[in-house]
Amino acid sequence: MVPPESAGLDGVVSMGWLWLNGWVRIDIGAFAGMKRICEPELMDDPLQARVYSEADFSIDDAAFTAEVLALRAETASSALEEKILDLGCGPGNISFRLAAALPAVPLLGLDGAAAMVELAERRRQASPERWPRLTFARARLPLPAGGLRDLPAAFAPPYSLLVSNSFLHHLHDPAVLWRAVARWGAPGALVMVRDLRRPESPEALREQVERHAGNAPAVLRRDYAASLAAAFRPEEVEAQLAAAGLEDLRVSPRDDRYLDVSGRLPA
Repeated sequence: MVPPESAGLDGVVSMGWLWLNGWVRIDIGAFAGMKRICEPELMDDPLQARVYSEADFSIDDAAFTAEVLALRAETASSALEEKILDLGCGPGNISFRLAAALPAVPLLGLDGAAAMVELAERRRQASPERWPRLTFARARLPLPAGGLRDLPAAFAPPYSLLVSNSFLHHLHDPAVLWRAVARWGAPGALVMVRDLRRPESPEALREQVERHAGNAPAVLRRDYAASLAAAFRPEEVEAQLAAAGLEDLRVSPRDDRYLDVSGRLPA
């Protein structure tokens, strides 16, 4: 749908839609009913992937990585062979940080978007000595049984640590993520998932976009608004975990826009 001519003004309402930055339309009726609005699962447009990879997420990425490492140190288990899986790794922002902090631990970054995996691989191959145990693979969830069978043994499941950052909201069926966690995690594996939390109203969404992406390129403002609309509420994630048999993982709202899912799988 082409936005109205006045949609260059943030927050224009036209025919039941709220237009943000002239790019993103939010169905007022759907949002009022607390329904999520799915966005495309894959960020496979080369321009979109490049803009995303060049954006400065360093503060949030560093904070997430530090919390993963702290949680790992607090709950270390000597009984597990260490392997890390980064689900929905995108251009590898978190994968590279974890690989730099844990250079001896095999780490697999998995993403379904060819453009994202290509960017990650290009960076890795530019300085392979910096990340000797890091690799990336393109794979879209859900994978068939044995879907990771062709990987070298060092990177094949099961994994002692499974992480995911800003991936859950992309999935039309969130159950595929939790099934992957349950299937590929070793008994007692540590899980840390962070994702956006859906705002309670279009007005709150507009405020979030202005606060956190007001000065970003248009493509990032568009994607951020769409991602907020596609995100889940904490109670929805709790229901997803219960359905997947992962009640041991806890859901925690975080600051004004995130939620965390963390804990260990049953031993």
